[in-house]
Amino acid sequence: MSVGDVAGLIAAIAFVLLVGLLAVPLLKLGKVLDEARRLVGTVTDETVPLINEVTTTVGLTNHQLERVDTITAGVQQVTTNVSALTSLFAATLGSPLVKVAAFSYGVRRAMSDRRRGDVEKRVKTELKAERKSGRRGAGASTSSGATSKDSAA
Repeated sequence: MSVGDVAGLIAAIAFVLLVGLLAVPLLKLGKVLDEARRLVGTVTDETVPLINEVTTTVGLTNHQLERVDTITAGVQQVTTNVSALTSLFAATLGSPLVKVAAFSYGVRRAMSDRRRGDVEKRVKTELKAERKSGRRGAGASTSSGATSKDSAA
């Protein structure tokens, strides 16, 4: 064996050791890639049913929203009808009711003024009568005062 053969043999052994050392991380990397492939497969298997459920839920939600839109349109129509009915009621009965209320207030006021006027007139008449009788005699004013109270009651 020559020096060249020994050098070749050393180089071959070094190459085998280098390949052996690099094979261990490559085998571990292969295991990691296998695990990642299994994990992606599991996620895919679980994601597809979730996506199907989300699609179903969105479809049901859209159906419910259509029903809510229908209900909202009905409520809007009822609101419009109630507003029109209120306007009609105010136009037909509102003004006459206000007039009736004003008339009844006026009648009550006039009646109370008339009663007050009658009472004032009676009081003035009695005061005049007491003054006249008071000038004529002190004894007559006491008796007429008692009779005027009795007649007022």
